Amino acid sequence: MHLVIPLLIAAGLFGTGVYAVLARRNAILVLMGVELMLNAANLLLVAFDVWWRDALQSGQSLTLFVITIAAAEIGLGLAIVLLVFRLSDTVNLDEMRLLADDDPVVQP
Repeated sequence: MHLVIPLLIAAGLFGTGVYAVLARRNAILVLMGVELMLNAANLLLVAFDVWWRDALQSGQSLTLFVITIAAAEIGLGLAIVLLVFRLSDTVNLDEMRLLADDDPVVQP
């Protein structure tokens, strides 16, 4: 298998994820963009593990770890978004001021 194909797919996934994080104002779509970027990293970990024929399969092991962390992250992120939606009736990131500090402390 050529390494170019997974590299191009991962670059496309990561670029789409970056666009979703930077351009979207919906909190759920931002979380989906973060998941796309993590999936691109997972694809590269597995592709390079296969390319180098690692005996320990460390790329695949690290991929499982990233998937576990991503599942926990999306669970907590969705719980926070749902709580903020219940309190402010919006998931638009520009309108969410519930968690913002109204009186920031300025350090000298």
